[in-house]
Amino acid sequence: MPPDVNHWDATAVTVQKRCIIFLVSFNSAEFPMPNQRRNASPPNTVNRTVRKYLTAREIEKLMDYARKHSRYGHRDATMILVTYRHGLRASEVCDLQWHQVELDHGRMHVRRAKNGTPSVHPIRGDEIRSLRKLRRESPNEAYVFVTERGGPMSTIGFHHLIQRLGKAARMPFLLHPHMLRHACGYKLANDGHDTRALQHYLGHKNIQHTVRYTELSPDRFRDFWRN
Repeated sequence: MPPDVNHWDATAVTVQKRCIIFLVSFNSAEFPMPNQRRNASPPNTVNRTVRKYLTAREIEKLMDYARKHSRYGHRDATMILVTYRHGLRASEVCDLQWHQVELDHGRMHVRRAKNGTPSVHPIRGDEIRSLRKLRRESPNEAYVFVTERGGPMSTIGFHHLIQRLGKAARMPFLLHPHMLRHACGYKLANDGHDTRALQHYLGHKNIQHTVRYTELSPDRFRDFWRN
């Protein structure tokens, strides 16, 4: 008679246990961690350490190199000067036309990009002389800064010009046109000009964009603790 199945000896039965391991690979791009943006690029630490503006001496060095070594030296030096003096963006200086410049009255009507506030700036003597000479060289052009083909300088062309001049002049860092606008802001802030007036001069809609210049001014606390 067969044994009762309910009383089988446990030793008579061998139970084999198998451990099955599943290898699963998670792609961080498909399963982002909390607070992680999809396809987030690594933080840019270079921009935090490299200076984003030029000093007045560096501006003069760049202009001097343009006069002596650039194919269109006077045009390039004048373009740098006008961009710096009026805190222009690359698009603003490339779009500058002669009807905006009143050489006889020493005024320039500045039109701002990015919905900025337009204004009328004074033009100093050295700038007037440079612009008069440029006008004599191109008496029939509508735009102030033109290429050899007669059209206005493009923003890409201006960027390449500043970058090339910076490398040729052995500047310690890579240059771009917006450094000239920043240079204007820091120069005027260091000279002690009122933040609100500086805001209108640069055409900022939001004054917070102007405050950064005054916050880094080395002369900001000059009158503190004066007896």
